[in-house]
Amino acid sequence: MERESMEFDVVIVGGGPAGLSAAIRLKQINADLNVCVLEKGSEVGAHILSGAVIETRALSELLPNWKELDAPLLTPATDDRFMFLTKSKAIRLMTPPQMNNHGNYIVSLGNFTRWLGTQAEALGVEIFAGFAAAEVLYHEDGSVKGVATGDMGIGKDGQPTGNHTPGVELWARQTIFAEGCRGSLTKTLFERFDLRKDCEDQTYGIGIKELWDIDPAKHKPGTILHTVGWPLDTQTYGGSFLYHLENNQVAVGFVVGLDYANPHLSPFDEFQRFKTHPAIRPLFEGGKRVSYGARALSEGGLQSIPKLTFPGGVLVGDTAGFLNVPKIKGTHTAMKSAMVAAEAVAEALAHEGATHEVTAYGENLKKSWVWPELHQVRNIRPSFHWGLWGGIAYAALETYLFRGKMPWTLHHHPDHLAMKKASECPKIAYPKPDGVVSFDKLSSVFISSTNHEENQPAHLKLRDAAVPVAINLEHYDAPEQRYCPAGVYEIIRNDDGSNPRMQINAQNCLHCKTCDIKDPTQNINWVVPEGGGGPNYPNM
Repeated sequence: MERESMEFDVVIVGGGPAGLSAAIRLKQINADLNVCVLEKGSEVGAHILSGAVIETRALSELLPNWKELDAPLLTPATDDRFMFLTKSKAIRLMTPPQMNNHGNYIVSLGNFTRWLGTQAEALGVEIFAGFAAAEVLYHEDGSVKGVATGDMGIGKDGQPTGNHTPGVELWARQTIFAEGCRGSLTKTLFERFDLRKDCEDQTYGIGIKELWDIDPAKHKPGTILHTVGWPLDTQTYGGSFLYHLENNQVAVGFVVGLDYANPHLSPFDEFQRFKTHPAIRPLFEGGKRVSYGARALSEGGLQSIPKLTFPGGVLVGDTAGFLNVPKIKGTHTAMKSAMVAAEAVAEALAHEGATHEVTAYGENLKKSWVWPELHQVRNIRPSFHWGLWGGIAYAALETYLFRGKMPWTLHHHPDHLAMKKASECPKIAYPKPDGVVSFDKLSSVFISSTNHEENQPAHLKLRDAAVPVAINLEHYDAPEQRYCPAGVYEIIRNDDGSNPRMQINAQNCLHCKTCDIKDPTQNINWVVPEGGGGPNYPNM
């Protein structure tokens, strides 16, 4: 069946804060522009997960009257705490200046994104939720023409079912890619246009989060706690966050840098173990866990930002990597990158042809406040390659003495190359979940409301089906079983223990992309499933 096509001035791939900010800014500049946003989740906000504490600088530039528009920023940050944990103690440390949240708000980023969606629609932006952009389309001259959504109703055998509906081609004069971390189409653009030739390797973390209803007597709206230390060893980058929102709810999460070395490490189980700490556990006792999710985040900072433009399109937000790691915030920088891109795209569309490369975007972004903000903290994340204490010492030196003006830039390395062989690392004995504050993966996935159409090809593609057993199991003890926070990857055997083989439970996938990043052989390729699949996060 031939695919239908639709034409727009601008197609935006991804309905997160960056994509929606770009759409809003485009319509503010020129209400006559025909702008479309594609969102693979079942609704805007369904796949959005972050801590989150939001800095309002970009929001105030985009929508200065956001308070009058009832933006869901309901809980001002009131109290910052930074703790170092040992197995039994919590030692309060001085809060780094980058983590000072005075003037910021604790939010549900999903609800904030839903609100942005309503603002975009009010301006005339067309939002197509439940449609996954599965393919980049190109003109004969090699420039980006737009994207095509994935076919619906393809069975596991790769053949059309009775419910088959072909994808739709969305043609655009300019296409803005706002896919979030490790975007599946962005990866193909990196290769086709060699966008990463002049930047460092991107490095990532995995963030795992739960939302809890807690005892009102323990609830302190506006309280922010971050921890480092236990349960991680001092050579593994990571830590926790704990944010008191409104309505007696607490967001708690744990981030582990995906450059960890020990293949026996399980980020999910480290998170569950964290909640059993004597300084943390009492907050959750008597409460109820109401949601769970996970996602990867781009931690490379300034030196890992790729070339942002190519003929026919641009990259914005976390798909390019604008997270300010020491600040533990990226929404404001993602939104600002999208606003700058929208301004440059709108200007180009007024004067240039469809295949024009909007180089002004990259040039203008370097003149905005995003670039100096990221430049000032560029060395802090890579300094933790020297371990927790080396990283803290260097960060203090750069922050307080040199104030981000070091004449050098530290380097990153690919996360998957950091993993050592299983025989070289100690095994980690994780306690069984108690069902009170700690839980197993499958019960966690259940409350993420994750769902995929069962009869469809797995969207987790193995480049070589033999690798999971022949290499990953043999040398790394099948780390897929542990770095995935959703139980997607499983080594199964015959009853007598023979014939080990990899089983992929694709229906469990939270779309976090960790497998695409951390697989030591880079054998896993994450592509989009049918639109509308994946988690359905409420209030996350």
